[in-house]
Amino acid sequence: MKKLVWATFVLSLLATVSRAQSTPTADVAVEYSHLQILKGYTINLNGASGSVAFNVNHWFGVAGDVGVYHGYPAVSLTGETYTFGPRFSYRKSERFVPFAQALFGGSHFSASSGGITGGGNEFAFGLGGGADIALGRSGKFAVRPQFEYFGIRSNGSTTDSVRLSVGLVYRIGKK
Repeated sequence: MKKLVWATFVLSLLATVSRAQSTPTADVAVEYSHLQILKGYTINLNGASGSVAFNVNHWFGVAGDVGVYHGYPAVSLTGETYTFGPRFSYRKSERFVPFAQALFGGSHFSASSGGITGGGNEFAFGLGGGADIALGRSGKFAVRPQFEYFGIRSNGSTTDSVRLSVGLVYRIGKK
């Protein structure tokens, strides 16, 4: 009887610290993105971004993000960003998964006026996060609102930017 009590106690203890197999292997997201460049005056650009994240475990993953933005502040301005880095997720529930990430990479912005185009490549980084809010019972799809400070570094100075995104996430596999 004593062994049965101990076995029940140990199994109960293990059950409290074990996690359900709810961490996806990866996720793919497609988002509408609004990029505000804050340099003396605000430049508003609209576009799209896409990301892929691979989850190493239930809280740590590696994400890559690519974005394309366009606007008309005075001339036609187009920008592309490509960044990657760590993502930290809090998976208490499959229905709501907040995350924070730090992405580093590059950007390319070009302005066009009267058929003449000029631009350059810069270092870029994004610091921020968001949350995946599950749609339906399967949990395969989620809505993702996201907010990031986005810095564009060139010629020894950093141009401050803010990126607001909202989109659809598809979760792949289970860990």
